[in-house]
Amino acid sequence: MSPKIPSTPANRLLKSRGIAFTEHCYSYVDHGGTRVSSAALGVPEHSVVKTLVLQDERAQPLIMLMHGDREVSTKNLARAIGVKSVEPCKPEVAERHSGYRVGGTSPFGTRKAMPVYVERTVLDLEKLYINGGSRGYLVGITPADLVALVAPTAVDAATG
Repeated sequence: MSPKIPSTPANRLLKSRGIAFTEHCYSYVDHGGTRVSSAALGVPEHSVVKTLVLQDERAQPLIMLMHGDREVSTKNLARAIGVKSVEPCKPEVAERHSGYRVGGTSPFGTRKAMPVYVERTVLDLEKLYINGGSRGYLVGITPADLVALVAPTAVDAATG
């Protein structure tokens, strides 16, 4: 029996905007990250995009979208967006801003509007897989649809 597809603010937003997307459920593993989800979906980890809730030195939240097989250089990101520093939000703070549980954070349909940044090369992918708003649930969309939905600012902040 296949897992039940959840109804989330993210997939409701995608449907309401008429965005074509594929839905992919997998068995969520705590701290398994994109390594687990890419293996379960049979796609390159580079095509799985993680949604990170970070904050600047004034505790202003922001979202960074990064390839699953790369890490964010917070120094490079801060420099790229013109702030002094950037750091990850504590899980409870990230959940308060996004409305999603950590491990199930989607950039779509967040509780609070936040600026969205994307690693520039994510936009070169043919298709990307990104969290659909629930642990163990990714949606597949095109970079063009990602841009249409969240209007991210492209930056060079990857390391690794």
